[in-house]
Amino acid sequence: MAQKIKINVQPNIVDKVVTYFDPVKGQRRIQARAQMALAGSYIGADKSRRSFRNWFTSGNSADDDLLPDLPTLREHSRDLMRNAPLATGAINTVVTNVVGTGLVMQSHIDSKYLGLTEDQAAEWQRQTEREFRLWAENRFECDATSTQNFYAQQELMFRSALVNGDVLSILPSRQLPGCAYALKVQVVEGDRLATPPDMVASTKVFGGVEVDDFGATVAVHVANRHPSALARVRGTISYDRIPVRGEQTGRINVIHLFKRLRPDQRRGEPYLAPVIEPLKQLDRYTEAEIMAAVISGMFTVFVEHSADDAAPVPIESSAPGSAPELQLASGAIIDLEQGAKVNTANPGRPNVAFDPFVMAVLRQIGVALELPFEVLIKHFTASYSAARAALLEAWKFFKNRRVWLADNFCQPVYETWLAEAVANGRIAAPGFFADPAVRKAWCGAVWLGDGPGSLDPLKEVNAAEKRIDIGITTLAEETAAYDGGDWEAKHVQRVKEHRLRSEAGLLKQPSGVPAPPDPPSDNTDD
Repeated sequence: MAQKIKINVQPNIVDKVVTYFDPVKGQRRIQARAQMALAGSYIGADKSRRSFRNWFTSGNSADDDLLPDLPTLREHSRDLMRNAPLATGAINTVVTNVVGTGLVMQSHIDSKYLGLTEDQAAEWQRQTEREFRLWAENRFECDATSTQNFYAQQELMFRSALVNGDVLSILPSRQLPGCAYALKVQVVEGDRLATPPDMVASTKVFGGVEVDDFGATVAVHVANRHPSALARVRGTISYDRIPVRGEQTGRINVIHLFKRLRPDQRRGEPYLAPVIEPLKQLDRYTEAEIMAAVISGMFTVFVEHSADDAAPVPIESSAPGSAPELQLASGAIIDLEQGAKVNTANPGRPNVAFDPFVMAVLRQIGVALELPFEVLIKHFTASYSAARAALLEAWKFFKNRRVWLADNFCQPVYETWLAEAVANGRIAAPGFFADPAVRKAWCGAVWLGDGPGSLDPLKEVNAAEKRIDIGITTLAEETAAYDGGDWEAKHVQRVKEHRLRSEAGLLKQPSGVPAPPDPPSDNTDD
């Protein structure tokens, strides 16, 4: 039974006066005031306004809003990625700055909790990093398809998550001849993650994602092939239910990578989803302007004949029985039939308003994609300060996505690999399987990527030197921020280079420092 809402609206002095002279109008005034009290005070929710009359909204859940439109959003996003230069550039810019040449694992264990000395911890970390490179840099070790190494898989995973909204990474165990590890990474496109036909009515499966009573993902349902695969691989589609974690060991079996924007959201939306329409319209507008400019640039001469002139050479038609077809061409001379006239329309190109209009639209697109206008179009025409501000603002977004990729893909894969390495005896980690806290201490790692680059290297190096001098940063942090390198490795190399240069007599005395005095001579006067 619906609950009745009581609105207590007391008539004021004006209501009483109007009611005294006209009871009908007085009652209408009180009803109108009651409706205003019930509607609330936000203008943005007032549907009676003219500006809101054609604004149709929905209050659905995250899945109800996204899942019906997800296939179309993916198709549009891929088409823009293939055919729209601006969309391609935006995706490539994000991928290049977030992943670049790959995120490299640097082990950082909790040596104090594990009871290790500084030297013991450093040695364990070097050995683990060396062993991980054995797996990550070999495509036969890490890739289920034996196609990419782990760093190329990072780019593929991140790019697929941006373009399609989400992507799966299945972690099967497949021992190959000559390989030290059985762990493999299999990248699966989001199209194959779908609800089986016999489970459409289930209240626990949403877009192929199976959840428990708390809403946690317990399994995914993956098709054995892409729904739109080529004819040679078509067949009956079957679905495999893959548990997210092993029931007994807790091993990660599958990683579902997507950016969650709302509670209870089970699938991800493409990165370009908010700007698909303006990108497509801008692409059409650009194509039309290019065609108009091409037509405007063609110089064609038409030769007209009067009735007394000899018959012109007939124009060849493009197909038998069809009407003659005239085409503009650069420097063409077309002989018209007798009595034929040509009416032309000047397209007025190039359009002087084209560039300002496109730039205005691109600024709005950049805001939605969290890419400053200058970074989006790779065009820096303002001052040094403005260009640096744009790069710093973009780097906040890139850093955020890099941490997201490392936490949700790289680190889980590394922890799964480390568990196999410890179980096989290739790496010694006492207590790894006995205590989750000990395991967490052994699994500590940071993921270093390419640096943001620099506009004025001298200014930025001086600033880094100042930060180190006053103690607000370290050499390791500055090295990682500069080019994503390892300071300890650079330090060892620098010590080696300094020793070799010193032995070869190539070191120069710093300017402003007096040369050391010559050693005393052994020759003394008797």
